[in-house]
Amino acid sequence: MLPALAHVDTWIFDLDNTLYPASCDLFGLIDARMTAYVARLTGTDWNEARAIQKRYFHEHGTTLSGLMTVHDIDPHEFLADVHDIEMDVLEEDRRLVDAIARLPGRKLIFTNGDEPYARRVLARVGLSESFEAIHDIHACAYQPKPHPSSYARMCAALDVNPRTALFVEDMARNLKPAKALGMTTVWVNNGSEQVDDGSPPDFIDYEIADVGEWLHDILGDMTNER
Repeated sequence: MLPALAHVDTWIFDLDNTLYPASCDLFGLIDARMTAYVARLTGTDWNEARAIQKRYFHEHGTTLSGLMTVHDIDPHEFLADVHDIEMDVLEEDRRLVDAIARLPGRKLIFTNGDEPYARRVLARVGLSESFEAIHDIHACAYQPKPHPSSYARMCAALDVNPRTALFVEDMARNLKPAKALGMTTVWVNNGSEQVDDGSPPDFIDYEIADVGEWLHDILGDMTNER
């Protein structure tokens, strides 16, 4: 595997369900807070607020985009509210921490969340000092993955050459724009998203189950080659 990855000088990681197990289900807590936010904002009961939330998601790409378009909300206030969750289900993953520390080159976070939330997550899993930068939803001008403009903004803002970058993500559809730019793509198939026919699409270079395990495997290969 080493020859195929020798060109990689920038390692880009999604955050949620990628750098911690999907079984932690932090998004379930966030999703409930989004529904509660919509209920307060619109003066509707839980069921109606849930329907509004999901309609905004489908029509605008994210609940946030819908709320900004229809209700002109402050995105900072919204994100601070919905991300105000307990994170006691997260634990430090020493294997992952050690593997990321050993990676040669730059290491970045690319997330549809915001930076304050990302930093809380990284602190819980022991990765506070592991990444050079976090490119969040604010930096993407509220155009979330998989919108192509979010990838272009990330590459421009962080001076990333996509042809020498590798992107690790649990949502398969979020890898398609990365591959179109020339990135090496790694899908964390942890059950958070299923592809239609059960086989990985052609825009996925590697399909893995666990980031720490995969990194140790490729780093072992690198060590053995030297």
